[in-house]
Amino acid sequence: MTSSASTAPDVIDQAIPLATDHPLYALRRQRPKVVASTQGSYEGMFAPEVQGISVNERLLVALHACRLSKADSLTLHYRDRLLAEGADAALVNAVASGNAVVPADVRLQTILGFTAKLIDRPIEGDRAAIDALVRVGLTTPAIVALGQLIAFLSYQIRIAVGLQAMAAAGVAP
Repeated sequence: MTSSASTAPDVIDQAIPLATDHPLYALRRQRPKVVASTQGSYEGMFAPEVQGISVNERLLVALHACRLSKADSLTLHYRDRLLAEGADAALVNAVASGNAVVPADVRLQTILGFTAKLIDRPIEGDRAAIDALVRVGLTTPAIVALGQLIAFLSYQIRIAVGLQAMAAAGVAP
């Protein structure tokens, strides 16, 4: 039995729109708890209650991670969400385009730099990288939240990119 929560469109469904009769749509729903937990994790990662790193900073991290990972549909999702949240459009567009000179905000540059390290070169996510986050004002709980967010994004990106590749290849379960 599938609950209504597991059949409601979620971020993955929005990013990789599959018809409800598509075999990959049905495949995702063979594990309704995974679908619900993935969406629940998304909602938790961007909840206002997370302290030490703002929702907009977390959304910019997501935008940056998705752009680096070439997850175009998720990049669009996070870009649109940032704009809907009232984020500065020039900043959002700069991060979405990979403009290295923007943002001028050292804190955000450091956070996005840490994100790039964990996405592209995780071995560089060492003590020096964490110390840089501390220097720009992140507390230990904020650093933990940032690390959890980046780990979640890696998972979310893999799901979206995998589904997209399977759909494009015409793979049916």
